[in-house]
Amino acid sequence: MSKALADKGYYKQKGLVKKVIDKYVGEIEMIETKHVLRVNQEELETVIPQIGGLVRIVNGAYRGELARLLGINTEKFCAKVEIEKGVYEGRVLPTIEYEDICKVAL
Repeated sequence: MSKALADKGYYKQKGLVKKVIDKYVGEIEMIETKHVLRVNQEELETVIPQIGGLVRIVNGAYRGELARLLGINTEKFCAKVEIEKGVYEGRVLPTIEYEDICKVAL
């Protein structure tokens, strides 16, 4: 979403987070060009998959967990997810904010 990168052709382009450099910067591989960029989190926007798709929880108590998207509430900008594996497998989180999850690229 970085307007600063618009002149390079990256504005509103999709990429995959390959590595987290520090708390606020990620190494992003652009899907179309395969170029690798370092981008501040403020310049990124998460992608929400279709219902039934996989997400990674990126903030909060369940950070790092893989979950399945069960539904979305567009009025409250939140989603309902079910954790897929591990200690919390089967736990349903009924109201997790969009910013706290992101689509998983398989």
